[in-house]
Amino acid sequence: QVHLVESGGGSAQAGGSLRLSCAASGHTIRNYCMAWFRKGPGNTREGVAGICRDGDTVYEDSVRSRFTISRDNVKNTLYLQMNSLKPEDSGVYVCAADSGLPIATIGGGEYKYWGRGTQVTVSS
Repeated sequence: QVHLVESGGGSAQAGGSLRLSCAASGHTIRNYCMAWFRKGPGNTREGVAGICRDGDTVYEDSVRSRFTISRDNVKNTLYLQMNSLKPEDSGVYVCAADSGLPIATIGGGEYKYWGRGTQVTVSS
């Protein structure tokens, strides 16, 4: 069982930056693929970025040049550095983890463990 807790959300102006963290406990994340998802109005969920055990990454097209996903296996923590924020980046950011995936993915349904999320609000 992996327990995930997100932090670092908040309010930012368009063009600003935020860094999200996802602290894992219960198991080392070294052998896990992990990802960030964004929940929006109507409980929609969109994959933002993913990273797998050997460092391969995947990004949603609209964030590819602005966001960076990374992991610290010693601290057992996943990160999302968000730069050049836009109002459409607003939402609840949730991290997810799974040990059975072969590559980084942001499809959503593949992940077994989920956090509760942290709110990001970007104003214009």
